[in-house]
Amino acid sequence: MNTFSDSAATALQLIAGADPVLLSIVSRSLAVSATACLLACGAGMLLGAWLGVARFAGRGAVLTVLNTLLAVPSVVVGLVVYLLLSRSGPLGFLGWLFAFPAMVLAQAILVLPVAAALTRQVVEDTDRAHGEQLRSLGAGTLLRGLLLAWDERYALLTVLIACFGRAISEVGAVMIVGGNIDGFTRVMTTAIALETSKGDLPLALALGIVLLGVVLVLNALIAAVRRWRAGASEQPLLVGAAG
Repeated sequence: MNTFSDSAATALQLIAGADPVLLSIVSRSLAVSATACLLACGAGMLLGAWLGVARFAGRGAVLTVLNTLLAVPSVVVGLVVYLLLSRSGPLGFLGWLFAFPAMVLAQAILVLPVAAALTRQVVEDTDRAHGEQLRSLGAGTLLRGLLLAWDERYALLTVLIACFGRAISEVGAVMIVGGNIDGFTRVMTTAIALETSKGDLPLALALGIVLLGVVLVLNALIAAVRRWRAGASEQPLLVGAAG
């Protein structure tokens, strides 16, 4: 038996046996990413809905900055958050460094531009088709953006799922601000990196399998939402035809 076969067999045993260490790391990772995703999407989708319909001087520059933030390396975000939360930093009094809130903050900063940019594109495309009607009814900029966002809620649900995938697969930022402390701040991605460097390949492989499973579920959800959205958009036509 080779190393891969042995590691894979042991990894599957860890998953099947619900290894406590494995479950602890997975549950912590899901909690951090879900919290960060909800916070970031709440703010990011609101910003994106407004940017999708707002027209102002310098809008192009704002969109350029927003799109640039999509490609910011996670380690850079981790460094910035680390400096903000360090003892000598402006937010050092919070005592968040190497704790759950610091990891949530780092992932939220990473996810927010994704949520804002994707929401902005969805709302702007919808505004071209239906925005004139809302403007004629006297809807203000923010209200128009929110109404259009609600109209495209199925598309925005896929944005939410994509943002969660971005958060849970991130490693650099949470490694820097969380410290990868066993039992406290160790998540799936940081644990995979650490356990691989230590030579504990079965645990690293087990975490990798679970992470791939999470990504697979996310993609399945996105596909299901798209089918649901297509069915919902067709239903009024079917009802009309039946009538």
